[in-house]
Amino acid sequence: MEVIDCHTHILSPEVIARREEYCRRDRWFGLLYSGPRARLATAEELVASMDEAGVDVSIAFGFAFADLGLCHESNVYVLEAGRLYPGRVIPFAVLNPRAGQAALREARECLERGAQGIGELMPDGQGFELLDFALLDPLMDLARQFKVPVMVHVNELIGHSYAGKGTQGPYEAFQLATHYPENTLILAHWGGGLPFYELMPEVRKALGNVYYDTAASFYLYEDTIFRHVMDWAPHKVLLGTDYPLVAQRRYLRRLREIGLGEDALAKILGGNVRAVLRALQ
Repeated sequence: MEVIDCHTHILSPEVIARREEYCRRDRWFGLLYSGPRARLATAEELVASMDEAGVDVSIAFGFAFADLGLCHESNVYVLEAGRLYPGRVIPFAVLNPRAGQAALREARECLERGAQGIGELMPDGQGFELLDFALLDPLMDLARQFKVPVMVHVNELIGHSYAGKGTQGPYEAFQLATHYPENTLILAHWGGGLPFYELMPEVRKALGNVYYDTAASFYLYEDTIFRHVMDWAPHKVLLGTDYPLVAQRRYLRRLREIGLGEDALAKILGGNVRAVLRALQ
């Protein structure tokens, strides 16, 4: 059964070696990675993890730094990883929409060089809101031109607190999706719970081009979330581990222990994401 992980982070050995410096340079990065137990991984470590876990393909991106120059550093490394591991590592481009035309140039250059999507965008860490359509219009237009998805970090707004829990939740994600109905969106972390609102027929109809990745799911939800959401949105759930936050092998072992049927498991593990990415079609 094919396995495609649509949510992994990689950083260059130089960034990892200078972690403390980058934690000082970017507040959100420091919030998430200043602790000694916070995991960072290179492209080589990702591929080794994939081999160990039986993952065929991973979508990889760096970190959504607030500074576009740091985003560019991440993108250069991720694009090179895609070149070194063709068919295994699919690069996405990170950028900060607040950088305006410079962000658009960065996105276009990355897409022309092989990036297959934009994201993961981090609204809270990068200082923008999902409802700022005037800011996002040019980027979403570019994504439509290139026919690539945009991945956005979305949080559940209730429940326990943790480092990096943001303010952009299901309401903002819904408004984003309905404002850009022709864009394909991947809402990370189960879209902060948005798929449950798809039990409302008008919401489901409005979210036809929206998909949900399962990144860090086991830190947030009971295992039964997979079975529940697959009941009414079986084509929308995309495997995302959030590696290296979660080990791919451990994540997949737990997912397979939930007891999903073979058809549902095959869709989550890779079947659904094939409909999202042109590179996989």
